[in-house]
Amino acid sequence: MLALPELERNLEALARIDRHRSLRPRTGLDFASNDYLGLAADAALRDAAAAALARGVAIGSGGSRLLRGNHEEHEALEADAATWLGAESALFFSSGYAANAALLSTLPQTGDLIVHDALIHASVHEGLRLARAASVAAAHNDADAVENAIAAWRRGGGIGRPWIAVESLYSMDGDRAPLEALSAIAARHDGILIVDEAHATGVFGNEGRGLAASLQGRADLITVHTGGKALGVEGALVCGPAIVRDFLVNRGRAFIFSTAPSPLMAALLRSAIALVRSEPARQQSLQAHAAYAEAKLVPLGATATGSQILPLVLGDDGPTMAAAARLQQAGFDVRGIRPPTVPSGSSRLRLSITLNVDEAAVDALADCLRTIV
Repeated sequence: MLALPELERNLEALARIDRHRSLRPRTGLDFASNDYLGLAADAALRDAAAAALARGVAIGSGGSRLLRGNHEEHEALEADAATWLGAESALFFSSGYAANAALLSTLPQTGDLIVHDALIHASVHEGLRLARAASVAAAHNDADAVENAIAAWRRGGGIGRPWIAVESLYSMDGDRAPLEALSAIAARHDGILIVDEAHATGVFGNEGRGLAASLQGRADLITVHTGGKALGVEGALVCGPAIVRDFLVNRGRAFIFSTAPSPLMAALLRSAIALVRSEPARQQSLQAHAAYAEAKLVPLGATATGSQILPLVLGDDGPTMAAAARLQQAGFDVRGIRPPTVPSGSSRLRLSITLNVDEAAVDALADCLRTIV
């Protein structure tokens, strides 16, 4: 057995502060996943997979898209997604993490400034780590803080382009970015607004187009729509002006040097988009279900968010993980979320409302929470 004492000491330190993590099988009623519309195991997507295989769609791509990996299913998906979202172009990535890392590490240039929300995804931070441009965090959901950061940069001699990076719906807090105000700031400062719609795609907006749908088509907007959450499949789409797609294809190392995503997954994501567009009842059911859950869970300490994500902040890591363990033993798949995923002192139960559970399950969870929290 390989001995790496320095790694062992690191893991022991995590265990001492209740932050050691491990993988375990899924069990219990689903209050943890991002499968908001219940599509991941839906019969309609299974049928779409069978139909795609029957018509000869390949499982693997065989190479990067600039070699032989480009497939007609990739291009059909991108064309459909651009039409659906009202964007000039779309580019398919294997995951939202890959898409965000590619965007932030490729598009902003030396001399530019990236202003990002303080609570933005880890994938954006990965892009920032590789970026040519300087970056600064702005207070969460504070449009004035974003504008002040740009103004201070200009006063200090900044002459490049500002880039504003936010999530439309925050995955751990369930709250929404002030997109209209941020779009106006981008316009005033000749900037670009990047909106990660990961937890809003399929859930909000006409035909599930997300919370930035009313802004789509603007030349200063780029959106990221993931396929592995409400759409039930995997991958991500970067949508925006055609020059963004062209630049990523030519300069985006995460795109150029990665094996292309599975053509089968591209076909399934295309089918999932078609399902969401043609069956608005799924979206409406989720909204009603989330409102029911909020009414039941907010009196027990959950934060009212008006979304399908209801955080119940307990503060310390140990009590949070103990509460999650008791809920899991009672048959509810609820996960404890700790730093660095959330700020120190704000460990929480992240209650995710999906169509994989019914109102009776929400009632049962509320009864269990009442005895635990």
